Amino acid sequence: MQWKRDWGLTFRVWLTMFLLLVVYLVFLGILAWLGVGASFLILIAVGMAFVQYFFSDKLVMMTTGARVLSDDEYPELHQMVARVAAEANVPKPRVAIMQTPVPNAFATGRSPSHAVVAVTDSIMRLLTPRELEAVIAHEMSHVKNRDILTMTLASFVSMIAAIIMNNFLFASLFDRRDGNPWIIAGIAAVIVYFVSSLLLMALSRYREFAADRGAAYITKRPSDLISALVKISGRMDYVPAEKKQQIETANAFFIIPALSGSTLLELFATHPSLEKRVAALKELEQDLGFQ
Repeated sequence: MQWKRDWGLTFRVWLTMFLLLVVYLVFLGILAWLGVGASFLILIAVGMAFVQYFFSDKLVMMTTGARVLSDDEYPELHQMVARVAAEANVPKPRVAIMQTPVPNAFATGRSPSHAVVAVTDSIMRLLTPRELEAVIAHEMSHVKNRDILTMTLASFVSMIAAIIMNNFLFASLFDRRDGNPWIIAGIAAVIVYFVSSLLLMALSRYREFAADRGAAYITKRPSDLISALVKISGRMDYVPAEKKQQIETANAFFIIPALSGSTLLELFATHPSLEKRVAALKELEQDLGFQ
């Protein structure tokens, strides 16, 4: 079945990107008005974005301890990833595995031709082959949608604001101008960082909805992804907190975040609630007649 665009979801994604652009331009305007030289800060942010974009796969692999598999390891998993990639019309990504009791999966890489799809050994034991295929299809949708590029560009504003937040007091010590503009710049940076972070979290949640939708089109079985999400979420409650803490820095990449503490307010969450994801998939199943 041919993919159909969810125009409501697409509109929310582009609206969020537009609002981030507005925040970025307003912030630069404030810095220019204050006479704060932002060129060096922007250069640093560009460097950070460059590293994030081109080395995200290596950074996430190091953070999670995932290991890329050779072609003769886990042949059934390789075949499944190849089959899903062909259905999604993207090159077969590298396949990796994580040794952890946290059932999860993630995708990373700057483009479909430089992607990695990783699963944990525990998720392979937890899910049926059809459910695992649905999870891999979700991750393949992130690859197809170039979500690493999207989130890297979107986080640019937050990176500049974070640099000023962390350094405005130090910079103010060396600025002898009356009124010391770095103090005002620091206050503006705190506000911009907070607003842009909220927008980034909203964008991340929309990308998860889009990946769920893409998985349904790839497998033509939304019910399998629903079942997988429910199983993964249910098992999370029984995983020791220290095991989740070991990998929770990569939560934004996982299909379901491994939260070791109290549940965050949805406004600050990188993923939609399980209930909303299941409801969206069930609605898609009814609208398109998936079985």
